[in-house]
Amino acid sequence: MEDGDVKTYRLIFFVLAASVFFSAQVARAESAWLSDYKKAQEEAKATHKILLLNFTGSDWCGWCIKFDRDVLSQPPFKDYARNNLVLVELDFPRAKAQSVDVRKQNRELAQHYEVVGFPTIIVVNSDGQKLWEYDGYFPGGPEAFIAELEKLRKS
Repeated sequence: MEDGDVKTYRLIFFVLAASVFFSAQVARAESAWLSDYKKAQEEAKATHKILLLNFTGSDWCGWCIKFDRDVLSQPPFKDYARNNLVLVELDFPRAKAQSVDVRKQNRELAQHYEVVGFPTIIVVNSDGQKLWEYDGYFPGGPEAFIAELEKLRKS
């Protein structure tokens, strides 16, 4: 085997290993998010929590990806959400596969809540009544976002 072949095999191995690691991280990060709105409503009613609806273009919207990385995937937000929220991702991907039912549900909810851009965060009670909406990237990191959510829970 020549030196160039060894480097090529090492590169291929590295890329494969990184892909497996990244896929596991993504799966772990997405596990708390539901995509079925009706199931999320049922869970919110049963647990007396509010729903956070994340209207996103997860595989193409730069601000959505940044918001996920800077806020939604951070440990302080994940801890807060686990105890206080039912998380619903309403995704509008361009390259990711998505079932016809999920695509239809997401379009209908976007129309119902009059979503015009991404990201849009809407917080609703278990009956679907809108409590708060934020369009665009929310600055200030997870602490500022949690502080805003806390105002809702206390009102």
